[in-house]
Amino acid sequence: MTQKLLQLRDVTKSFGGIQAVGGVTLDVNRGEIVSVIGPNGAGKTTLFNLISGVLPVSSGSISIEGQDLARVPGHRYVRLGIGRTFQNLALFKHGTVVDNILVGRHWRMKTSVLEAALHFGRARREEIAHRQKVEEIIDFLEIEHIRDKVVGTLSYGQQKRVELGRALATDPKVLLLDEIVAGMNQEETEDIARFILDIRDELDIAILLIEHDMHLVMDISDRVHALNFGRTITEGRPQEVQSHPGVIEAYLGHKTEDAAPQDARAAGGLA
Repeated sequence: MTQKLLQLRDVTKSFGGIQAVGGVTLDVNRGEIVSVIGPNGAGKTTLFNLISGVLPVSSGSISIEGQDLARVPGHRYVRLGIGRTFQNLALFKHGTVVDNILVGRHWRMKTSVLEAALHFGRARREEIAHRQKVEEIIDFLEIEHIRDKVVGTLSYGQQKRVELGRALATDPKVLLLDEIVAGMNQEETEDIARFILDIRDELDIAILLIEHDMHLVMDISDRVHALNFGRTITEGRPQEVQSHPGVIEAYLGHKTEDAAPQDARAAGGLA
């Protein structure tokens, strides 16, 4: 039986007279990778900002495991199991890889400021446990060789992997990945695709993905949700969505029986 984890029901977001998201209904089930695609300006990142509490919804509802997020302050979404990466890197460039990933454990820390300053008893035990979790993530993402490097000295692809590690450190139930392979070369993209599949299969974390790379989307997604002008065009299996006339028209600007969304890559119109 399918177990629904994240549910969006008729979600809208308006900025003045502009409706960026209009009536989106979407589910993410346990054990799934769901991708959200659409042309530039389709409302994808705005949708992520609503799910992660960066923005409030104008109407509709978002819930995780049946709990309505409208009743929860945005900064507490992480406690309910929502983790995310950002389209633009948001790392502490002067900190090490370990330090940056440790930030993801902050919400789990229970010790007081005094206990932490003395670094004794519970504070010491807690830090050891959190550092052990960070080492597990570093091992999982195969970044042991850069664990002590200052993040600002790393390549863009390595920094993306560190940001993924920090999101995993929050212990998410559903992980929002906003253009996680943007700017990466083919080898780096293939590595991230493998990690995404392992996150779902080995860590039992559901994935909601926004991505420009349609080959990646079609290769790893269980379902794809297509948006245009903030509204749903269609949802279904990758092959079904790929050949949907409305999706083709949204990417290419006209209807054609033979074209597919990937064809728009050359025109820079993807996702």
